[in-house]
Amino acid sequence: MKIEKNTAVTLRFKVSDAQGKFIEESSDPMVYLHGGYGNTLPKIEEALEGQEPGFQTVLALQAEDAFGLRDESLMRTIPRSQFPPGVKVGGQLEGRGSDGREQVFNVSKIKGDIVLLDGNHPLAGKALRFTLKVIDVRAASEEEMAHKHVHGEHGHQH
Repeated sequence: MKIEKNTAVTLRFKVSDAQGKFIEESSDPMVYLHGGYGNTLPKIEEALEGQEPGFQTVLALQAEDAFGLRDESLMRTIPRSQFPPGVKVGGQLEGRGSDGREQVFNVSKIKGDIVLLDGNHPLAGKALRFTLKVIDVRAASEEEMAHKHVHGEHGHQH
C-alpha cells in the first residue's frame, strides 16, 4: 500500500543537526495519520507521499520547515518564589501563552531569584536532518480519521 491521505504510517526516525551530530532516535516506531492532520511535520509528509514500506530517505530541513524559528516573545522571566521548591533547569511546566492558549515552557536558566522560561520547542531555530524508514502503511479506520490521529500500538490511546 502507498502512503496517501488517510493512511496510518509506521516509521522509524533519527534526528541530527545540520552537521550530522546525533540528537534523537525513535526507540519505538512512530505512527501517524497521513494527510495534513498535523501529526508530523508537513515536509516529512510531503517526502513520504506515494511511498511504500521499506522506503528510506534522509531529509534536510531548515529551521522554519522543522520546529520553526525561535520566537523571543515566548521567553518569560518569573520570580523563583512563584515556583515550588526543587525547580530545576530542564524541567517543564504548562502555562498560558500571550494568546491565552496552553503552552509548555522549559526551565532554561535559574539565576538567583529569577527563573527563565522558554516556550519555544527545544529544537526551534535549528536546521535538522531526519533519517526516515517506512515500516508499514495501512488504511486508517473511520474512528482514526474522525479523531485525526492513529489509535492502538504506538498511536494514541483513549
